[in-house]
Amino acid sequence: MYNEGRENVHDEARSRRPSLVNDDLVRKVKERVRDDRRFTISDLSLHFPQVSRTLLYDIVSCHLGYRKVCARWVPKMLTKEHKKQRVTCALKFLMPYDKEEDGMLSQTVTGDETGAPHITHESKQQSLHWKHTGSPKRKESKQTFSTRKIMCTVFWDRQGVLLV
Repeated sequence: MYNEGRENVHDEARSRRPSLVNDDLVRKVKERVRDDRRFTISDLSLHFPQVSRTLLYDIVSCHLGYRKVCARWVPKMLTKEHKKQRVTCALKFLMPYDKEEDGMLSQTVTGDETGAPHITHESKQQSLHWKHTGSPKRKESKQTFSTRKIMCTVFWDRQGVLLV
């Protein structure tokens, strides 16, 4: 067509396959999503068996504007009273620091603890090995973690570790 004088590099308008997404389907999916915000695409596909999963995903993400997010886990939900107590404790701790500055830090000891399994198994990386294409497959049973644990506790101050 360029030999005949065409200069436009863009595609010409053409008829496309009609979209299966219509306002009625989007409305029905929206109603279903509003009923249960913890939906999955699999749940929606059970309610709309005539619609493919990819099309449902497109409706939910593009047409309705939803996206999947996870809740943030926090150790404990604090009430206003708990938050006030934390601020009070923090201020009590900072008051001596204002007076003594670095002298107070040399008297501060802190610690941490963690539980570790008594037996450590080899990792997947450690179990890798070379084999010839004709050699038999290596069989390995799944190992369960030991129920026995070791409590590792460490205390330290400004100068370094005090107790392990």
